[in-house]
Amino acid sequence: MFTEHHRRPMAAAVLGLASVLALTSCSSGQQAVGSGGADVAKVDGKISLTYLQKQGDQEYFVGEAAGAKAKADELGIDLKVVNLGTDANKTVSEAQSAISQKSNGLIVVVPDPAVGPQVAQIAKDAKVALLTSDDQICTTGPDPSSCAADALVPRIGFSGAQMGGEVGKRAAAEFKKAGWNPAETRTISAWKQDVTVCTDRVKASKEAFAAGSGATVQNIDVPTDNSPTGAQDKIAATITANPSVKHWVVWGCNDENVQGGVTALENAGFKADDVIGVGLGAYLACKNWSSGKPSGMKAALFINGKDVGALAVQTMYDKLKNGKAFPKEAFAPTTMVDASTWKSAGVTCG
Repeated sequence: MFTEHHRRPMAAAVLGLASVLALTSCSSGQQAVGSGGADVAKVDGKISLTYLQKQGDQEYFVGEAAGAKAKADELGIDLKVVNLGTDANKTVSEAQSAISQKSNGLIVVVPDPAVGPQVAQIAKDAKVALLTSDDQICTTGPDPSSCAADALVPRIGFSGAQMGGEVGKRAAAEFKKAGWNPAETRTISAWKQDVTVCTDRVKASKEAFAAGSGATVQNIDVPTDNSPTGAQDKIAATITANPSVKHWVVWGCNDENVQGGVTALENAGFKADDVIGVGLGAYLACKNWSSGKPSGMKAALFINGKDVGALAVQTMYDKLKNGKAFPKEAFAPTTMVDASTWKSAGVTCG
């Protein structure tokens, strides 16, 4: 979903970063590149924005683009949406292209946060407002998790801790309802472990499950690439390595991880009553429920990309038209759904 699935080698981008990082290293103590656009002037005429999205053909990001376009139409903004796929190098070239086409602001979902300093420098040099959605980037280094707070680019999205907490809470409730023996149960935490926002979510899920379940259940961390097939392969190996486990609880960074886990368990012969999957996104979880058959996917946290896209465009408009400072972070709402509620909640099941 809105977390990166791939971080491809980026020799060109890394070389391009060298001069930026030399000037703006997080540990250097030097002043950070402007993180949002303090030097950006208000726009008196029509605003032009460019929304650069990774994985733009994914269901979540399709919704995000639709929400952004609807809000731009409402506000009279010229908006161009660009699908970056998983190409981090394209982030830099498309940012430069947007500026050459006179965009007043850039909203970016990066395929890889390592290009953050370069994108931030490009925006700063052009005096163009910069906002991220979904994933964070740092102006002074490739890793947002080790970045000073004042060097993080303002972000619109969801709270990783809040989302993960809701997932863990629902998983705990399902576990208690099932009445499983903790000794015969394992929890699986599946995520791409070098993605900061994923780690935040999974950590919160673990903590909420421990607090809400009233039991000590052994957890197994499973590193994945955040894709359904990648998660399925890794979790299948985990199942094979733990033949005595009778019941499984699965959560992860996104719906892809949980869907992969649920599929792996089904293929291993586990019945729906012995699996508790709690997704994060709901755009894949809903496919299990639309069949009407019993599923190990018991619930999912619905995160609506339309809300994030609309909020990002509104936030940029407020900055450029009214001079309103960017918030450090602004969060869209989330809703827990299951087989009985996903349709009424407005989940789009592609």
